[in-house]
Amino acid sequence: MSTQPDAGPGRRRPTIGQVAELAGVSPGTVSRALNGKRWVSDEVRLAVAEAVRKTGYRPNAQARGLKLRRSGLVAVLLGERIDRLFGDPNFAVLLRGISESLADRNTSMVLLLAGEEHDRERALDLAASGSVDGAIFVSWYDSDAIVEALDRIAVPVVFCGNPTSARPGASFVCADDFAASARIVEHLISRGRTRIAMIAHSTPERVDGYLHALGSSADPSIIEHGDYSRKSGYDAMKRLLEKDATIDAVFAGNDLMAAGAIDALHDAGLRVPEDVAVGGFDDSAVAVQVEPALTTVRQPFERISAELTRLLMEQIDGRPGAQIRVGSELVVRDST
Repeated sequence: MSTQPDAGPGRRRPTIGQVAELAGVSPGTVSRALNGKRWVSDEVRLAVAEAVRKTGYRPNAQARGLKLRRSGLVAVLLGERIDRLFGDPNFAVLLRGISESLADRNTSMVLLLAGEEHDRERALDLAASGSVDGAIFVSWYDSDAIVEALDRIAVPVVFCGNPTSARPGASFVCADDFAASARIVEHLISRGRTRIAMIAHSTPERVDGYLHALGSSADPSIIEHGDYSRKSGYDAMKRLLEKDATIDAVFAGNDLMAAGAIDALHDAGLRVPEDVAVGGFDDSAVAVQVEPALTTVRQPFERISAELTRLLMEQIDGRPGAQIRVGSELVVRDST
């Protein structure tokens, strides 16, 4: 006589959640283990198999058949607060490119806010529910909590940017931040600047490129940090001027912070570029709106959007993920 539970009359069928609880893993991990997906260790597979045996769980054949069908939806998770989202012009360019690229593949995009904890939980629940075929995570910040959570859901995920806290092998598309940052600092050096500061944010490769280009003359004490906003660039530039009056150039990690730096320099009675040269990153709309026009790095957002979409659709088709870095262009204007 079998000791395994069965979904006979008056008995409820064991659920995947019960299997997950007994195995000590998430329901998404159980799904990946049962379907032979990657990123599941042998130890976890054995734990899931034992939990299945003990609970008597049997996958619902109808549900599995439905799962094989595409929803035609891709989730774009926005890991930013709503105020920051609308404050950065690059988001609109990127999202338009993703939407158009998905439309070319007869796939629609659903935007999910994941910048706040309560939004994040709902977004992750939807992404893991089977309602979407895959997800693209867009954030200028590396949020450990959401990156780790995305690693655990049972749908293909591609990151916009290199998520340093993700598991090895995570799929991402990004600009070559190291090379681009080194290039703009080398440009400042070629203009005769010798005391080059930086206003950084959460992208370590841009700081690494800055330090590499300066070599032995690099001074970490003149690196200040902002949060991508124009005001944070203004405040960081004020701190730099208070710290070191000999600074003759500054490289900001995005155009908004560079514009804020120019504002602070003007308020301090300094001329750009005669007294202090300023470089930015992104070539967003503000780069030509600020006075003087900003020397910056042009990120190829159209290509990044296309590569994000291509890589995700390939993973949905069962092909392996990849890491893609695309080159950027130095755009020289009046600020240097």
